[in-house]
Amino acid sequence: MNMTKESPRGVDRKAAAIVGVLFIIGTVSGFLILPFIAVLNTPDHLTTIATHEGQMTIATLLKFIMGVACAGIGLALYPILKKYNEGLAIGAVGFRIIEGVVDIVGALSYVAFLVLSQEFVKAGAPQSSFFQTTDVLINASAVWLRDVAMLLTWCIGALMYYSVFYQHRLVPRRLSVWGLVGITLTSISCLLVMFHLIPPAGTIQVILSLPIMVQEMVLAVWLIAKGVNPSAAGSLSANTAPNELFSAV
Repeated sequence: MNMTKESPRGVDRKAAAIVGVLFIIGTVSGFLILPFIAVLNTPDHLTTIATHEGQMTIATLLKFIMGVACAGIGLALYPILKKYNEGLAIGAVGFRIIEGVVDIVGALSYVAFLVLSQEFVKAGAPQSSFFQTTDVLINASAVWLRDVAMLLTWCIGALMYYSVFYQHRLVPRRLSVWGLVGITLTSISCLLVMFHLIPPAGTIQVILSLPIMVQEMVLAVWLIAKGVNPSAAGSLSANTAPNELFSAV
């Protein structure tokens, strides 16, 4: 029986690869959802959704997978981050788990849309009824969850782990800076949507979110191929790392 204990470096390497895979799963799932939920934007969607049960079921499944992947990213990162900053490690895990829960709740909104539309059709598609009011409420909640709550919790958690990445050179500095800038732009887009200064999922929000979407795919490939670089942390002192972080902003 082999009782050899795996080295910390080997554990970090596996954890980093898992994080990379989860990044890809979460992002790909999010993009795959888009064509399936396009029916929600049609003028007569209350009637149309009822005839697309399979489409909405797939969207719900993809949204659930996305939520699980997002929560898993924080959990997989924790054993790596806690060696450098346990407080930020706990924060990153907490916010990414909250993000995952928000995603799963968002998936339930697709189920609500489907049930509402089916009941609407059964009722003979009345032009003025509580169905339209309920539709507005569900849609407003789904948009807020997707474009504000989910994105903001993701941004807060990501800012925490990108700060640790930067301070301790766990990944190349250019990736960490790219991540910090990208996630800041996404945070700004969320606040603009929250205060009704730009439309949700509009052109401006998409443009502001694009840098971090590309960065996380590059980061995912790096983590899978190279892992993290804990040996570089020894070259940074506790005092100089924060100073370097602020000087780069």
